[in-house]
Amino acid sequence: MNLHPETSQTGFKSYQKRIHDIRKDFPILGRQVHGNKKLVFLDSAASSQKPTSVIEAMDRFYFEEYANVHRGVYALSVRATEKYEEVRVKLGRFFGTTKEHEWIFGAGTTALINLIATGWGERHVQAGDEIVVTRLEHHANFVPWQQLCLRKKAKFTIIELTDRFEVDLEAYVSALKRGPKLVAFSHMSNVLGTVNPVAKMATMAKEAGAVVVVDGAQSVAHLPFKMGDLGPIDFFVFSAHKVLGPTGIGAMWANEAVLKQMDPYQFGGDMILKVSDDVTVFNGLPTKFEAGTPNFVGAVGLAAGLEYMQELGRDWIHDYETFLCAYALEKLTAIRGLSIKGPMDLSRRGSVISFTVDGIHPHDLATLLDLDGISVRAGHHCAQPLMNTLKVAATTRASFSFYNLPEEVDALVNSIETARKVFS
Repeated sequence: MNLHPETSQTGFKSYQKRIHDIRKDFPILGRQVHGNKKLVFLDSAASSQKPTSVIEAMDRFYFEEYANVHRGVYALSVRATEKYEEVRVKLGRFFGTTKEHEWIFGAGTTALINLIATGWGERHVQAGDEIVVTRLEHHANFVPWQQLCLRKKAKFTIIELTDRFEVDLEAYVSALKRGPKLVAFSHMSNVLGTVNPVAKMATMAKEAGAVVVVDGAQSVAHLPFKMGDLGPIDFFVFSAHKVLGPTGIGAMWANEAVLKQMDPYQFGGDMILKVSDDVTVFNGLPTKFEAGTPNFVGAVGLAAGLEYMQELGRDWIHDYETFLCAYALEKLTAIRGLSIKGPMDLSRRGSVISFTVDGIHPHDLATLLDLDGISVRAGHHCAQPLMNTLKVAATTRASFSFYNLPEEVDALVNSIETARKVFS
């Protein structure tokens, strides 16, 4: 694989000072593991590391501003409520949306997709209807639709991939001709790194009359886009912990008209306006879908993570990660017996690289890499239907973020070569 000179190791010079300054914002990156091994964290696709600003924003809230939100009339609760609701405004700025009430908070991508499958799907999907997903999907954007179809006796259709690890658009068009009720697909694959042409797929689905759900769990941290760039989608979901924020909270943007066609997913707390012995009146948007005490401190952490990314510049993040991915692909493809599962075209992939090495089980490889301080993922990555199609039980996955270094790619490559010698 031949790279442009600017994506070689020497190309790092233009990024070097800024990256080293950035790494100072992530305390965990300076630690050692297994005694004296420098931590090389290459598992950001599972969960990103957190900058000091995110940790401090949440600590400050707990130390100085903590009180439960909504309904409290005392000053501390009012201010906490304001900060919580301000996060919807900040989401709008980040993604270019204008209606705050179209942002719904939930426990994460999985919970929010289940909200859609239950709140929208139970009301609108009937026996004989069709739901379309792709072979790329994480279980969280596969199983809820599969199970909905089983309950409703609807048809569950999976669009296969081409030999370039991309969605087969011809098969997709054929499925759309049948008029499916809903189409669900990821923006970026957590296994292959494949970036789907969301605007194109959404436009075609809308022309076929389908509701469009986009899983953005992997894309928000890596791809610079506004919601309007994605075409006529109806739902977009992501998790805070993938974008420098805390676990336990995610956000969903949804078209207001579609939200009004949905039933509540859970009951209790501020999603209720009035209760009598016989009837309950539910609150309006967005609280109608936020039962119980919300994770308002997590929301503050989510906003802090997005603000950190905005300060760096999302285009800059993408440019640097593209450089790093190119460097990693070049180095990894030079290893004998290593096979990369995913597109090689940098314009069609993100910074997630899954691979297998002849003669070494992915779990064994990940264990040996860990002994050198290198943290990677190994397994089916919550995408067993995809693994079955790839005809592998598992892969090793290295996933990169803007806080990673070319020298960490070199460490990964050297450790893989050492593992090959152990197993040869």
